[in-house]
Amino acid sequence: MEYAVGLVLALIVAVFARWTRFDRDGAFYPTLVVVVALYYVLFAAMSGSAHALIVESVVMMAFAAVAVVGFRFSVWLIVAGLAGHGVFDAFHGFAITNPGVPEWWPAFCGTFDVAIAGCLAFLVARNRVAPERGSV
Repeated sequence: MEYAVGLVLALIVAVFARWTRFDRDGAFYPTLVVVVALYYVLFAAMSGSAHALIVESVVMMAFAAVAVVGFRFSVWLIVAGLAGHGVFDAFHGFAITNPGVPEWWPAFCGTFDVAIAGCLAFLVARNRVAPERGSV
């Protein structure tokens, strides 16, 4: 079920971003990279684990850096950041102990991340989003 919800929600978010033109200035998808990475920090804070909070914050900062560099130079880095976070979701539980992460979250988030990355890649390939500097 979490896979289906992640896929459908990603499609809804991508269509909503186009329909509302939230993606016009190129900041929407880079912001999304930061937001998806922030959830693990939130889960760590909710669990009360200082170690998980520190580790998840470092990982989140790495994804935030990808978002900034991608926004400045190439939207393809944003695609890679979103897809990379989806891969990260698949291995998160093996790499980081975070007791606050719901059991279903990695499957949901990984599916969402990869699907939204695919939507953005489709838009870039169809020249609906400019591949440089995140502009639309």
